[in-house]
Amino acid sequence: MNRKRRRVAIVGSGMVGSSCAYSMINQSICDEIMMIDRTYDRALAQALDLSHCIDFTHTRTTVYAGTYADCSDVDVVILTAGANPKPGQNRMDVLAEAAEITRQIVTPIVESGFNGIFITAANPVDIVTYMIWKLTGFPRHRVIGSGTSIDSSRLKTLLSDVFSIDPRSVSGYALGEHGESQFVAWSHVTIGGKPILDILAQHQERFKHVDLNDIARKTKDAGWEIFTRKGSTHFGIGSAIAHITRSVLNDEHKIIAVSAILDGEYGQYGVCAGVPAIISSDGIQELLELKLNEDEQERFHTSCDLIRRNLEGLELEPIQQG
Repeated sequence: MNRKRRRVAIVGSGMVGSSCAYSMINQSICDEIMMIDRTYDRALAQALDLSHCIDFTHTRTTVYAGTYADCSDVDVVILTAGANPKPGQNRMDVLAEAAEITRQIVTPIVESGFNGIFITAANPVDIVTYMIWKLTGFPRHRVIGSGTSIDSSRLKTLLSDVFSIDPRSVSGYALGEHGESQFVAWSHVTIGGKPILDILAQHQERFKHVDLNDIARKTKDAGWEIFTRKGSTHFGIGSAIAHITRSVLNDEHKIIAVSAILDGEYGQYGVCAGVPAIISSDGIQELLELKLNEDEQERFHTSCDLIRRNLEGLELEPIQQG
């Protein structure tokens, strides 16, 4: 029986790209992974190293090195290559460099005839996602950023420590920018289906030590806690990208907080920010518009305004194919 092989290209063979590939191999997410890097030998070395995992996994994933021109018939292109902040910088400080790198990568991929789904984790991810959308001219549902998926995971991990429960029993999201202006929508955080605000109100003495503002701050700063100690974050974000990709390739309809182009949702237009979305074989099948309280809605608008200001001045004329 013939079955369409699920093919993924990962652009960037550094720590994030290789961690993503490793996660996908161990979860048997796709049939083929093509590693691409500006240095072909690096991509080839990573592909060879990753291929040596196959004997220890449940299924066979073919891993090899390729080029942008080979992207014409892959299902998903994952973009992890980008500009890394230097000490004292934040994600927005590398915007100009990220814009140039993104254009250099996306142009030959589009020119190859690629007609699949873009997933990116390159920072500043909300703006890079928006740039890919504008450059490619793709419909917005086919361009996805990792967004606040990793921040939402960090939130659940922090809450699991506080309440001594499995993080998968926590539901909730960090929203807005994957950066300094993100916030936790506490009105939609639940533990075992029960709102966390109700839990705290009903058990004031037991959980008097719980400081939601401090947890939100730790959620926002978690990436920097890791980055300042070892120079990168890659296992968590690599798994987040693999999680999004799996939902696309398997048509899982998982709800994940991703960077998405907004067209009226939450009262926002022409900006990209982290919001929960249903991820299917079409990419973003639907954005879930949570009913935020007044404070959360204001914080979301503030975060979108910050993202939008950083888009000003970027030249984003669509790439002309062949």
